[in-house]
Amino acid sequence: MENQISHTETADEHDFVTKLDQPFHHIYLPFKRLFDLIFATLLMIPASIIILIFMILVKLETPGKCFYSQERVGLMGQSFKVTKLRSMYSDAEKKSGAMWAKKEDPRVTRIGHFMRKTRVDELPQLWSVVKGDMSLIGPRPERPIFTQQFSEDIEGFEQRLLVKPGLSGYAQVHGGYDDTPAQKLANDMYYIEHFGVLTDIEIFFETIRVVVTGDGAR
Repeated sequence: MENQISHTETADEHDFVTKLDQPFHHIYLPFKRLFDLIFATLLMIPASIIILIFMILVKLETPGKCFYSQERVGLMGQSFKVTKLRSMYSDAEKKSGAMWAKKEDPRVTRIGHFMRKTRVDELPQLWSVVKGDMSLIGPRPERPIFTQQFSEDIEGFEQRLLVKPGLSGYAQVHGGYDDTPAQKLANDMYYIEHFGVLTDIEIFFETIRVVVTGDGAR
């Protein structure tokens, strides 16, 4: 059974729920899901080739598995598993434990830095989009330990759970891996406030630009 992180709704969160409860959003959500399903399925074909290439590169640089899975927190606190191409050295967190990503992270391999810069390490999560755990566009899902910690330390952090998490989001095309939780939250809140088809289309094409050029990603 999936775990769920429970929380008490705040006044600000109630305002966001009210915004997301507008008739337009109820109409858009089925189309957003259809868009996710069609495009994620189509993208899995070229993505499989890219993933295969980077599987070889990961293996050539460091020993260990090419993929790793982690538990993440999704819509309304429901947990699910995500799979990523391994961008860190094997057992990188065995001694240090879970750590927030930072600039020039010593745990990250050389090919891992490139994969993070271009978001290639996230491509296996297209399957999570097809399954419905994630959307192509939305706030990135965090690990339970970070969700719990940031919910206690940063007011409003749990509001990110009001929408389905995404493969890419406003925070990813306007920030980087080393952004602070508060910076990512500010970008995620902008997305939720402007939730809709135009925002999703903008982020979709910005994501393609970041993947192709690496610009705008750190």
